[in-house]
Amino acid sequence: MVNSVNANIRTAAKRNGVYLWEVAEALGIQDSALSRKLRKELPEKETVNILHIIDQLAKEKAGVV
Repeated sequence: MVNSVNANIRTAAKRNGVYLWEVAEALGIQDSALSRKLRKELPEKETVNILHIIDQLAKEKAGVV
């Protein structure tokens, strides 16, 4: 069974070439802490924040920012 919890975050990171450890670093937490957080569905506000971070990291990697 595929884990569909927070699939939008995992998909966005993969699609944009952003590693979850990079997201964790941007949040100021350990990557293991982020992995634990992603085991359960996050509140909408936190999901939006993480998706924004993924977008920013992707732009930085692309040299847009």
